[in-house]
Amino acid sequence: MHLDVRDMRDFYLSPLGRMVRQIVSAHVRLIWPNLAAMRLAGIGHPTPYFRPYLGEAERLIAVMPAAQGVLHWPREGPNVTLLAYDHALPLDDASVDRVLIIHGLEASNDHAALLREVWRVLVPSGRLLLIVPHRAGLWASSDKTPFGIGRPYSKSQACRLISDCMFEPMGAKPLLFAPPTTWRFVLGSAKSWERIGANLWPGFSGAIAIEAEKQLYGAIPKARKARGVKIFVPELAPRPAGTASARTRMLPLADPLPRSRAERAA
Repeated sequence: MHLDVRDMRDFYLSPLGRMVRQIVSAHVRLIWPNLAAMRLAGIGHPTPYFRPYLGEAERLIAVMPAAQGVLHWPREGPNVTLLAYDHALPLDDASVDRVLIIHGLEASNDHAALLREVWRVLVPSGRLLLIVPHRAGLWASSDKTPFGIGRPYSKSQACRLISDCMFEPMGAKPLLFAPPTTWRFVLGSAKSWERIGANLWPGFSGAIAIEAEKQLYGAIPKARKARGVKIFVPELAPRPAGTASARTRMLPLADPLPRSRAERAA
């Protein structure tokens, strides 16, 4: 289930959305401080976090799901957004250096297909930054934000999913410790919430940011040791008397008819 792109836009224009953009952008910039001469693709609704890389990255591409819709971005320059199905990205193999997924995986109908497509379009040793709602956080249970739409994840679930899709998790960062409310006190102290929450209750963050690297060895299936199958092959060639087959055992034949008392006495 995807939110409409206009609902996404309105959320990030609201005071709560601006707080989220400020906090998440700081974490994204900390993980990827410099993308000069690199190609960055975003999947879901990544445009609120593309602004720091506008003019720095060689190319920006924002892929928005077909069920969500698409808007022109940025307003002051050429459009970098496009509409596509998440299981069929319109990008060439090994064509981008970095991929950011936010508001994309949790709403996808086929999580593994999306991650396989990301693996395909990334260059060897390319990096993925996945941001998903945290199952134990308050944001996943709030319908007022995009983080309350779709399926939330725990840290272990998200890492296991990307590992199964041939990515190597490099680190996980909890974020969004402030509650999803429009109270001025909370909005004005968001940085303090982040600092205190990371130290006191890291397991109750609203979202998780996981960076992973594309691996190539997973594309080659491991060879399995063949198991032997026992097959009974009857030997039809005659053998000399007194010789038993290596695969069969000679059993004594039972008398076809019971003997009479006279025969047994004899």
